[in-house]
Amino acid sequence: MTGRMIEWTDQAAQQLDQAHDYIALSNSEEVADRIAMQIVTSIQQLTSFPMSGRSGRIPATRELVIGNTRFIAAYTINHDRIVILAIYHGAQRWPEGF
Repeated sequence: MTGRMIEWTDQAAQQLDQAHDYIALSNSEEVADRIAMQIVTSIQQLTSFPMSGRSGRIPATRELVIGNTRFIAAYTINHDRIVILAIYHGAQRWPEGF
């Protein structure tokens, strides 16, 4: 264990909740729970493999494509912290900055 910790911005946490609610409405609560857990589990792996995401579209960020979903987590590495900036669906338009 590298000692890195994951820190979620309010925006990222809210986007995860919104994605869960949307999936629950369009599919089922069970599917929404499974996808939300997949997102969280994938992000937790960044504590051991912080560079596993690709270079981000926005300077100084990285993007983790969440396997078996259409979601991407934008994050930065700040010393011993990995800061989750946003959770986007692959079809969403990306912002100019966070």
